[in-house]
Amino acid sequence: MIVYDGLKTDFLQSCENDTIAIQIEENVLEKLGKHTPKAEFRSWENSLNYMYKVLNDNEIPDDSGVAIEFNIPQTSKRVDFMISGYGNNDSPGMVIVELKQWDSIKEVTGTDALVETYIGGGNQLLVHPSYQAWSYAQLIQDYNQAVQDNAVTLSPCACLHNYIRHENDPLDAIQYQEYLDEAPAYTKGQLQQLRDFIKQSIKKGDHKEVLYLIDHGKIRPSKSLQNAIGSMLKGNREFIMIDEQKVAYEEILRLSLKSQKDLKKRTVIVKGGPGTGKSVIAVNLLAELTRRDQMVQYVSKNSAPRQVYLKKLKGQIKKSSVDNMFKGSGTYTEVGENMAHCLLVDEAHRLNEKSGMFHNLGENQIKEIIHAAYCSVFFIDESQRVTMDDIGSVAEIEKWAKDAGSELHYLELKSQFRCNGSDGYLAWIDNVLDIRETANYDLEGIDYDIRICDSPEEMREIVIEKNRQANRARVLAGYCWEWIASGKNSTDVHDIKIGDFEMSWNLGSGEPFAVSETSINEAGCIHTSQGLEFDYVGVIVGDDIRYENGKVITDFSKRAKTDQSLKGIKKLYKESPDAALSRADEIIKNTYRTLMTRGMKGCYIYCTDKGMKEYLKKRLEHAKK
Repeated sequence: MIVYDGLKTDFLQSCENDTIAIQIEENVLEKLGKHTPKAEFRSWENSLNYMYKVLNDNEIPDDSGVAIEFNIPQTSKRVDFMISGYGNNDSPGMVIVELKQWDSIKEVTGTDALVETYIGGGNQLLVHPSYQAWSYAQLIQDYNQAVQDNAVTLSPCACLHNYIRHENDPLDAIQYQEYLDEAPAYTKGQLQQLRDFIKQSIKKGDHKEVLYLIDHGKIRPSKSLQNAIGSMLKGNREFIMIDEQKVAYEEILRLSLKSQKDLKKRTVIVKGGPGTGKSVIAVNLLAELTRRDQMVQYVSKNSAPRQVYLKKLKGQIKKSSVDNMFKGSGTYTEVGENMAHCLLVDEAHRLNEKSGMFHNLGENQIKEIIHAAYCSVFFIDESQRVTMDDIGSVAEIEKWAKDAGSELHYLELKSQFRCNGSDGYLAWIDNVLDIRETANYDLEGIDYDIRICDSPEEMREIVIEKNRQANRARVLAGYCWEWIASGKNSTDVHDIKIGDFEMSWNLGSGEPFAVSETSINEAGCIHTSQGLEFDYVGVIVGDDIRYENGKVITDFSKRAKTDQSLKGIKKLYKESPDAALSRADEIIKNTYRTLMTRGMKGCYIYCTDKGMKEYLKKRLEHAKK
């Protein structure tokens, strides 16, 4: 949907009359039902007056189309500015301009396409403007049937009209060159270069015909996108399905294709414990449903699984349209009903009520996901809710599915493929942490390496040795140590200190913790490891869980102040101590249960509390006998 459209002459006239921002504001209210914040209104005035100067050129056809705030169908993304027309040989074309009012940026090394800039009252990590422009063009190319069938050429660029470019500018850092080649960035003083870029594609006016084509194009994944994700998955052993994983995959595939045909809503709840292959099923469905002409996305609240599975699919490829298929759970606060054929929600137990950095957007993520898709699939393990904000539960999904008139379907994955198929180890963990009473378990002779270490140094040495085999071993820790802000990107700053033992939390830049070869020198937390698996893990158990007077006790006061998992617990404790202690107990135990079940072949545990260490040793020895 286009918020504002007109010919070039219409746009210039509105700018001269100082009415362009007012017209857009009125259209936003009429078409989107939203009131425009003052800051956004001012940004239109500033940026569009600059575009007035750019288009005020006789060689840019007067009857070329101009569109402002184009809402890319099936998404919540809006393109700032578009100019349409015909190029050489009367081929249809459109120039996409991403407008920025930034006046400075900082290069973020070790990441793909991220920059740091001051916006909204503080420094934030955002994508490079050229990447943003390129990704929007790629999204339209990949899913708009009219663009595909009519061979519309999309030419993206970025315009930072307040930005003064210098020699060796961070905007032009070598790591961004791939995206600058696809979508050049024009800055203050480069007005003529931006004009020339537009004139390369727009040589003849179209009376908005190309805009109409794009605005009314049907949703269909392009063949290039289908082939790309298909080839990435093919032969990738990490995504091979076995036994009941394949059964669940086929059933979800059938239900999603049925919704695509009869346009009825269906909600699928897939229950499964650690290592049952929930993510493997989701990634395979992502590829196959895309091949079946569906608009489908992999969704998770936590960014770590998205980053890792995308990395494993793409390998060393940087620039890929597959990026657009992996989304955060807060993406759907403003999208229309049934914008997607299927949404595959991994780690659904981690979903939140509100979205956004300040938890002030939307109403309920589960409700919004169900609203946004014909078929919504929730992969869930209720025993992995690890923060106060986690609302994902079977009951909550059922509630919103019924409210939306969606059919409910249930699947369960029972076999444990993590921990070398050992249900006994998982039962032992649940029992010794006093999470739940479990059936008889027997650890004698199981092919799984469990050790309770006497020192953190011993634990780390074992993990480092195991990691030499395939870079699939990591140290993890409970969140009992502050995350030092000055050291978030420096391995020389050690957040975790236990006697002479020191270690950094995982760094905030570079490759994802689970795949980076340097991550063996860092400790991962629940947020960077949940939803992922390794061959071996070493787990540092902090003072938030101890063994005293014959009981396993939890103590939320021992959690680090930088930990947001228990945000609000102190307030709840003042209002209702019993409720607060019960909630904190569940979160802390679920956290360690999750950390201790990340390793498929072994887990090495060190406890800061001596009582807890001796307790686990005795329980392990007893279980092996």
